[in-house]
Amino acid sequence: MTTWQATALTLFPEMFPGSLGYSLAGRALRDGIWSMQAQDLRAHGLGRHRTIDDTPFGGGAGMVMRPDVVSAALDDVAPQGRPVIYPTPRGRTLTQADVRRYAAGPGVVVLCGRYEGVDERVLEARDIEQVCIGDYILSGGEVAALVLLDACVRLLPGVMGSDASATEESFADGLLEYPLYTKPAQWEGRDVPDVLLSGHHGAIARWRHDMAEAATRQRRPDLWAAHVARAGEDTSRPAGARASADRLN
Repeated sequence: MTTWQATALTLFPEMFPGSLGYSLAGRALRDGIWSMQAQDLRAHGLGRHRTIDDTPFGGGAGMVMRPDVVSAALDDVAPQGRPVIYPTPRGRTLTQADVRRYAAGPGVVVLCGRYEGVDERVLEARDIEQVCIGDYILSGGEVAALVLLDACVRLLPGVMGSDASATEESFADGLLEYPLYTKPAQWEGRDVPDVLLSGHHGAIARWRHDMAEAATRQRRPDLWAAHVARAGEDTSRPAGARASADRLN
């Protein structure tokens, strides 16, 4: 089995593996299913103070990470077929399709930005993929890198206990996941839907699909529109699905 290799280029290597050292990801790390290397960007800094940033041309607040420092760090890592990913609010939205593609390859190199960001020239010259994990701002790219790596590692063969877990969850087929229930069957006056207690697998599958569609349509109209476009369906839904959506309020 080939080890999936993750490398983080960061000013704070001690932040890795962080949460990925626990639970399923941590066990997979110890079992050699994947590896984690954190390279200190400051090792390639300039001068006595190992400077890695400078003021932006054109003026403005903050500092910008220098292209010569970042490129030296990338050359030292030698991605060898692994995509280089830069988490940034300016990137495209990270999707489950991206995660599946990364997980299917030999690994990833994640460039963790700090300050105001990274000089655009090195992003272009090194063909670095820019992705965004959400419409909000973080103090640096390390937390975003942990999110991305967690999403990838859990898809590696041998990490999760059940393949069905990955195929039935949110975004696996472009829809949000259906609601989940467990014991007790009644809690604080709220009952588990009768269909889930029926033992009728076909009815349960239909209910789960309807509920997944209803949740997606109500909560993520962007995903719903994409789902409809792929399926070539009309955006109007039958009364049953609308009723299911109402129960989600």
